Formats: sequence, C-alpha cells, structure tokens
Amino acid sequence: MKFRHLALLVAAAATLTGCAGPNPRDPYEGFNRSMFKFNDAVDQAALKPAATAYKNVLPTFVQTGVNNFFGNLSDVWSAANGFMQGKGEQGMSDVMRVALNSTFGLLGVLDIASEAGLQKHNEDFGQTLGYWGVQSGPYLMLPLLGPSTVRDTVALPLDIKADPWGYKDPVNVRNIGSVTRVIDKRAGLLDATSLMEEAALDRYEFVRDSFLQARESKVFNGESGPRGGKGADKKEDKQEDKPAAKPAAADAGHGNDAAPVTGEAIMAAPAAEKNASL
Repeated sequence: MKFRHLALLVAAAATLTGCAGPNPRDPYEGFNRSMFKFNDAVDQAALKPAATAYKNVLPTFVQTGVNNFFGNLSDVWSAANGFMQGKGEQGMSDVMRVALNSTFGLLGVLDIASEAGLQKHNEDFGQTLGYWGVQSGPYLMLPLLGPSTVRDTVALPLDIKADPWGYKDPVNVRNIGSVTRVIDKRAGLLDATSLMEEAALDRYEFVRDSFLQARESKVFNGESGPRGGKGADKKEDKQEDKPAAKPAAADAGHGNDAAPVTGEAIMAAPAAEKNASL
C-alpha cells in the first residue's frame, strides 16, 4: 500500500509541476516519458521474463483457472460500478456472474457464467466518473501501474480499496496471489507486446494514443459523450476523433476477459486493472 500511495503522490507532483507541451492531452510528456522508460526497464528485467516462464511452464488450463479466479473477483467491483452508472441490467448480470462462478464455478476457477451467456464487463470508478461527465484531464504514466489520466488517478484509491483480494489473509497468501495476478496478466499480453515492439516507431506515442482512444471508448461504451449528452468531454472528444495509432491486434490475453488492445501492454493497461500489483 505504501508504494501505491507513493505512486499517486508522484503522479500528483507531475500534475502540479509539469510544463505544458505541444499535445494538450499530454502536457506532462517529459515526466511521462521518464516513467515509461522506468516501467519498460522493470518489465524487460522482471515482468516479461517471469511471464514468459509462466506461460511456457504452466499448463494452459492452470493459467485459465488463475485468470478466471481473479476475473471473478473483479466482477464484484464491476457490478457496483454498473449500478453507479445506472446500468441496472448490467449490474445484475455481473452479480449473477459472481454468484454462479463462485458456487458452481469452484470460487471462480471455472467461468460457468460466460458459458451460460452472461457477458463479462470491466468497469472501474474512473469509468463511472467519466460516464457522468467528469473530464479525463491530462494523460499520466504512473510508476509501475502504467498509463492513466488525472481523473482515473483520482479514482484509483477507491478502486484499490474495493478489490476483494486486498483483504485476503494471511498476508503472505495475499502477496503471492497479487504477484501471480500481475504475471498472469502480463503473460496474456506477450504476443501483443511483441507485435507492438516490432511495429511502433515511437512506442511511447503508440501506447499513449492507443490507451486514450480505448479508454474513452470504454468510458462511453462507444457513445459520443457522457450520459445526458451534456458534452462535458466535448473538447476531448474532438481531439480523440483524430485517428490514433491503430493496434496491430485487437484481442490479446485470455478469452474470458475484455482483452486490452495491443497498445495497452503491461504499461498501457489501465492502472485500475492492475490495482493489486507490486
């Protein structure tokens, strides 16, 4: 938890001290590029090798079970955010997913709910704020947690608090599970990140543009703006209407989770999705 607080403080410092750059969505580009290089170094030195070994050594059904288990936990907070966004049907669907997978699915190891036709959703509090018209603010690259925005960074502490695994006892089991969770997510992105590394001339811009485009789509579920059409993000929508770097692969990772686009590699998956990391 201390590291998470430090990461948020660093991001807040960047917000207060960053110098405006040419891109209005990325005024703290100097700080963000430094954090990108740091995250990339950690990924290349530790996360990517661990994820490669994990993928090569463990049987596929074990990896699927791990991903299903943590995906079931994330459905709890996703359901809550669905209700907060006024999506009662979606929220009830997520509640049913948790109930079904936690019982007949052996605590979520088996994704019975998807087979039964209950679609998986991925909602966090940053998306809820955006859905009700809170502007995203500038892009931020958080240490280890990856890309975010000012809005999503403000929402991140609540996302962390709402993670059921964060209350697992004993602590050593919680820590092992948290590390396994990060490695599993990274393993699901190995092929996508390899394509990104080969295709992108400026990986930082590729990750940033892909993240912002995908994040806005998630917040508004493909609609043109926040609920009620108030246009709170109108300026941002215009900026995001410009073509972003196209991901080389739209689906990477495990099939029962909404897989990030290629540009959302370990550094690009929203920080809220990695709130149990390191």
